[in-house]
Amino acid sequence: MISRIDLRGDALPEGADLRDLLPRADFDVQAALEKVRPICEDVHHRGTAALIEYAEKFDGVTLERVRVPAEALSSALEQLDPQVRAALEESIRRARIVHREQRRSEHTTQVVPGGSVTERWVPVERVGLYAPGGRSVYPSSVIMNVVPAQEAGVESIALASPAQNEFGGLPHPTILAACALLGIDEVYAAGGATAVAMFAYGTDECAPVNMVTGPGNIWVAAAKRYFTGLIGIDTEAGPTEIAVLADDTADPAHVAADLISQAEHDPLAAAVLVTDSEELADAVEKELGPQVEATKHSADRIIPALAGKQSSIVLVDGMEEGLKVVNAYGAEHLEIQTADAAALARRVRNAGAIFVGPYAPVSLGDYCAGSNHVLPTGGCACHSSGLSVQSFLRGIHIVDYTREALADVTHHVVTLAEAEDLPAHGAALKARFAEGELDQHSGWKVPTQ
Repeated sequence: MISRIDLRGDALPEGADLRDLLPRADFDVQAALEKVRPICEDVHHRGTAALIEYAEKFDGVTLERVRVPAEALSSALEQLDPQVRAALEESIRRARIVHREQRRSEHTTQVVPGGSVTERWVPVERVGLYAPGGRSVYPSSVIMNVVPAQEAGVESIALASPAQNEFGGLPHPTILAACALLGIDEVYAAGGATAVAMFAYGTDECAPVNMVTGPGNIWVAAAKRYFTGLIGIDTEAGPTEIAVLADDTADPAHVAADLISQAEHDPLAAAVLVTDSEELADAVEKELGPQVEATKHSADRIIPALAGKQSSIVLVDGMEEGLKVVNAYGAEHLEIQTADAAALARRVRNAGAIFVGPYAPVSLGDYCAGSNHVLPTGGCACHSSGLSVQSFLRGIHIVDYTREALADVTHHVVTLAEAEDLPAHGAALKARFAEGELDQHSGWKVPTQ
């Protein structure tokens, strides 16, 4: 059901050579980009009419309007199962606790007497958030996008999720209920690249946004790439990934269950076990059989995901080698189930989120840990972070210098400007001082009054 990669015996290669030995899903965003380009431009030119046409083509629904009526949001919340509501409310509560602590405060640095630089954090003015709606419904993704945006102070928030034929062309009612719980009243029945195009260009119903965030399929990722520069994005999210770094202290039933939990998302989902214990590898494989058989989405998602080239059991000589492997892999989700899990976790450089020990499974992070589950995939954890309050903030430097402080440093600025053959840069400072104020030895001096 799942392949093995044996990296024992020889010294592990470094960098890209090691990454090339590890499993990864095929996810060609560049190829998809050429297919979404005409769709995005059609939305640009025809707006809502194009969105309605694509909803019929791709989702099989006939829409009269794309924006979800306010009464549909309130009705969805009223009809929400009380237990689901309680779970969503607890997820929101925990997410707010964590994300509120991520807020940044203005800070002023006194560089020299009379010269200061203040860093002010300003939220993005308007954002478009995306909640997938393909094989599964993801109200949790509504929470993970909305909460950090709200805690950052974003004033205008819109959300899109695909139209669903079984719900009269509206997004899934649990999505709508989550929006209502969070106070989001601007919601659109739009999916895939068309939703990103709607946010980027704007339509008669939807004002354009400054930034789009949220996970999605390859068409969403391609549209994000297409619009990068016009709008900000969080990441080009690919298929979900779990890597488990485990030794012989790990419970094989737990490890197998966690691999399955991510494989259930999508046939392209990646499930990787890195271990120095062949006995654990054998036991996990043995556990996978009955656990997969007892799981709902085994045939259409889990078995193809576990059997795919993106999933594997990777055998290493020891935990030092295991650490090198997981750092090279840069998993979206990394579980560490070892005797010294907390210590190893501190040494991980590349992971979207790290789950320490047997009682912090990825599923906890998906819903109620308080952490964010919108995370970098495809190895992008080596340079990107998961969604957070900081994602929606921009740092602006405010430079404040007195005449005396400027005079003190002008000779350095002039020197550097001339070294770069940009004399007008230096002249812009010289223009602020009278002839004769320059002292060749000590630089600019302001005459004593």
